[in-house]
Amino acid sequence: MTLRIGRLLFALGMGGLGVLSLIHADFILEWSPVPDGLPMRTSFAYAQGILLLVGGLGLLFARMQRFAALLMAALWAIYAALHVPGVLADWKANIGGLGETAALTSIALLLAGLSAPPSEMLARIGRYVFGLCMIPFGIVHFLYPDAVASWIPHWIPGPGLWWAYATGAAHIAAGLAVLSGVLAPLASRLVVAMYGSWLLILHIPRVIAALHDRHEWTTLFVAVAINGGAWVLMSYLNQAKKN
Repeated sequence: MTLRIGRLLFALGMGGLGVLSLIHADFILEWSPVPDGLPMRTSFAYAQGILLLVGGLGLLFARMQRFAALLMAALWAIYAALHVPGVLADWKANIGGLGETAALTSIALLLAGLSAPPSEMLARIGRYVFGLCMIPFGIVHFLYPDAVASWIPHWIPGPGLWWAYATGAAHIAAGLAVLSGVLAPLASRLVVAMYGSWLLILHIPRVIAALHDRHEWTTLFVAVAINGGAWVLMSYLNQAKKN
């Protein structure tokens, strides 16, 4: 059940990003740093949108799951690679983008490894890359605590900066747990809870408050996809623990 939930959420995130690409005839904002001068840029943006839709739909059908997951992994690996020059030039400003695109790549690899025929190698690569990506997620919270705090709704008790640092530390701790294997299943369950709560109290309300804001919709679908990845990781680690 947890794997199905994760696959569904990741598929929804991919499909939603595909729809946004087709509606706006563009790539995925800062998540896909494609040069403005790319020849036939609009055509490639439409092609990306179609790939994301096909990949998202393919994840819902057993016979297509592995192919769709590998397709998504290839696409997001390209975008992760495009972030590398920015990280080399200014790592503080670009490490978050690299982390998110690499995380989406890792989730797709995890799903490919858990699809028929299963591949433990792909699943392990996905697991460790996802765990590694959670560390820069946490580092960003410490680099830009005021920006992170600005996302915290005012009705949540406690200073926003406290939540920024606490969630940053939680990311780093979870990443280390997944990488080391120490309390990894527990860490994955806590990450699922954390990401799920953010969808409910941060991303969805922000979209409702700004229904025509493309960036908010994009952020929501990326968050949905990464939340799905947390469910997939939890499923994988729980199964590994039983074995």
